[in-house]
Amino acid sequence: MKAVRRSLVFFALLPAFAMAQQTQAGFLGYRDFSAQSKLDDEFMAVPNAKIAGADLKALTAAPHVAGSKEDYATAEFVAAKFRAAGLETKIVPYVAWMNLPKKIEVQAFSADGKLLMTGPTREQVEGDRYENDPRIETPFSASSPSADITAGVVYANYGRPQDFAALVKLGVSVQGKIVLVRYGANYRGVKVFLAQQHGAAGVIFYSDPQDDGYFRGDTYPNGPYRPETGVQRGSVEYMFEFPGDVTTPGIASTPDLPASKRIPPSESPAMPKIPATPLSWHDAEPILEGLGGHTVPNGWQGALPFTYHVGGAGNVKVHMLLEQDYAFRPLWDVIGRIPGTEYPNDWVIAGNHRDAWTFGAVDPNSGTAAMLEAVRGIGTLLKQGWRPKRTIVFASWDGEEEGLIGSTEWTEAHGPQLAHAVAYFNMDIGVSGPNFGAEAVPSLKEFVRAVTMQVPSPSGGTVYEQWLARQQQRRNQNEPRLGFNEHWEGDLNQNGPRIGDLGSGSDYTPFIQHFGVPATDIRSSGPYGVYHSAFDDFQWFTQNADPTFVYEQEQARVFGLEALNMADADVLPYDYVTYAREITGYLIDAEKKAKRDKVSLDFDPALYAAHRFLAAAEVVKPLEENPQANDAALNTALRQTEEDLLSPQGLPNRPWFKHTIYAPGEYTGYAAVVIPGVNEAIDAHDAATAQQQLGVLTQAITRASETLEGAAKQAN
Repeated sequence: MKAVRRSLVFFALLPAFAMAQQTQAGFLGYRDFSAQSKLDDEFMAVPNAKIAGADLKALTAAPHVAGSKEDYATAEFVAAKFRAAGLETKIVPYVAWMNLPKKIEVQAFSADGKLLMTGPTREQVEGDRYENDPRIETPFSASSPSADITAGVVYANYGRPQDFAALVKLGVSVQGKIVLVRYGANYRGVKVFLAQQHGAAGVIFYSDPQDDGYFRGDTYPNGPYRPETGVQRGSVEYMFEFPGDVTTPGIASTPDLPASKRIPPSESPAMPKIPATPLSWHDAEPILEGLGGHTVPNGWQGALPFTYHVGGAGNVKVHMLLEQDYAFRPLWDVIGRIPGTEYPNDWVIAGNHRDAWTFGAVDPNSGTAAMLEAVRGIGTLLKQGWRPKRTIVFASWDGEEEGLIGSTEWTEAHGPQLAHAVAYFNMDIGVSGPNFGAEAVPSLKEFVRAVTMQVPSPSGGTVYEQWLARQQQRRNQNEPRLGFNEHWEGDLNQNGPRIGDLGSGSDYTPFIQHFGVPATDIRSSGPYGVYHSAFDDFQWFTQNADPTFVYEQEQARVFGLEALNMADADVLPYDYVTYAREITGYLIDAEKKAKRDKVSLDFDPALYAAHRFLAAAEVVKPLEENPQANDAALNTALRQTEEDLLSPQGLPNRPWFKHTIYAPGEYTGYAAVVIPGVNEAIDAHDAATAQQQLGVLTQAITRASETLEGAAKQAN
């Protein structure tokens, strides 16, 4: 066993197949790429920057929060574009338990009863053309309960586990208090969950200028960062329990679903038990400044011009009055379909959500506009007589902002079909600047790199070359993240640009983490300080993100080529060699962590299974380039392998999440936790659960190995 373990370390450190050792065609799944290359070029000639800009302007003409009449108007707009391109198109309705704000009021008082602030202050800057639209909803938190409470205040930094632990160490209790936390570092729903666990009465979020405001650079309208009155809205649904409609975990929330099939909202584990609401730093400043008690621990000080204190000393009391209007509200997914000619049951799905907290210029409609240009390009090929081998489905999801509702309900309605879906390609915050980035399951990382090698970059060269150069620059300069909402893929690896792992917070979640459909997520990012605010509008976009819409065009090309190349590939372009090496690395890291934390575990069976998986993947890889192979049988095995990594019983305490390799962290919410059943149990110092989850993981990897081994035997 020791010899095997030494070889595992060696394999884990080897670079996966270097770019020079395989052709781009191999990465894309083609034995002869010449015909597809011409088709790709014809497609790439179609997406047009000006048309993308015009679509974005139309989509952002009005605020369109999920379930509103303006939201339905955007569904009709997208459906018309799908139909014009030749897609079989339907608007598919769902119904979900959602709230809108009826009355949101926050007041702060000093110990002697002096009024310090009343909010939320209306979002306003000098000269924005859209900010006064009366349809903009008052900033609120989706899934928050109503409340009328008055309590003292404790500042808890980002609201992470270590932040609450630091308060305990200081002797500061949040029991019965309103916890003030700044945005960043984890999902806002996790902040509420932790505050609830510690007995807090409520939560107020605010955006500290250190994270996305003037500390970073010029604020809007003079720059891209959050102005004084900008507020980040957002959902606090406990999506780390399960996403989607809070009353129907695992069941599609269709309009005709009987009430008996729904969980009462008050009993749903996805619904917070304490209220929460967001404020601007303009409104949070007098609360923070009035707090007494201990000065904050190292790293808690933000950028406001005074010393921060943790509070809890009775210097400030806050009155929160939240009147939420809850109802079962309609949502509308738009689904466009192109039937496949050879493998009609094998679906290639590409999606982007459409609903927005306000105008949604960046989030999500920069992605929608790019998707519509990708659809128009594919429509041009259809008019020339081309048809895909596999069925292509384009989806415009609704209700993403409230909890990934439209995508989750649609997947739960199509579980049997998704067993044959070969990929899900996601776009959300499509364009906020010029820097391409991606996340993917390991089996599709080389595929994403290969696609970007084909697409010209507005900055010169290819998207791949610009992506690689930018990551190299950031590494060399040791450049930090610009803020929580700008993704950064980390250091380069020896294969080219590093691609991140899939956590949660967007519509790929149900595909990969519940149904095991291989997925990717792409974006073109930059400084983006108006996330979920009234200023995420067409004016901000044209001033800061993409004035000439050329990155919209770039994203349309990348997104469309992902769908085209996956739909027509001879062999599904999955790279399980990289997958096996990454799993091995995760296990080695977890073993080190367990030893450091003195959690006694036996990793040998799991490491042996990972070695077996790597060996099987290396045998199968050459078959993907063998013209004598049975493509249909090989593709079935390749697709089954990803599904083998699901656990039927799901993760401990949250069974909706079934993937054994990737899940959103229970205490991060957005960021991925790898081999989550094992790592989260180690973090909890729960050796029994960690060992049990190592067994579940070993079984999953073994199933995947057996599937690949069976494919190799059949080929020989």
